[in-house]
Amino acid sequence: MDSIQKLLKQSHVVVDMEVTSKKRLFEQIGILFENHNQLSRSLVYDALFNREKLGSTGLGHGFALPHGRLKGLKNPLCSFIRLNNSIPFESPDGQNVKMVFVLLVPDHANEHHLKLLSEIAEMFSDDALREKLESTDSVEVTFQTIIDWTPHARRQRSTTL
Repeated sequence: MDSIQKLLKQSHVVVDMEVTSKKRLFEQIGILFENHNQLSRSLVYDALFNREKLGSTGLGHGFALPHGRLKGLKNPLCSFIRLNNSIPFESPDGQNVKMVFVLLVPDHANEHHLKLLSEIAEMFSDDALREKLESTDSVEVTFQTIIDWTPHARRQRSTTL
């Protein structure tokens, strides 16, 4: 099974994207996947927007995890986006969102989809990771920070060995 670090490509990392709303964000995400993966921007937009209608994918601490299923997609795709300005996202803590991790999965990827979502949620619950991602202006550093991240439990085990 692929981890987020294996799925994320540097070309799918965007630093300081300018959008003013969730709708505009989803449109830009559609364009990103259209340009890099030859997916229809409207299919991507619809998948994200339809999932968002079920409830906000804003998780708190300025972070959101929009995700959706796409018919015909062979493998999961993801993207990390840091926004230039935070936008409303109906997060449980009421905070606007500035960091977004997007996950697109095949329409049949139930268990794998849930494991990837769990991994991303764990990753972005890490205060140190979020702080580092907020403080860099470099796509390369942002990408490498995400790729190098290890879960807290694994870090603790490795320091005690």
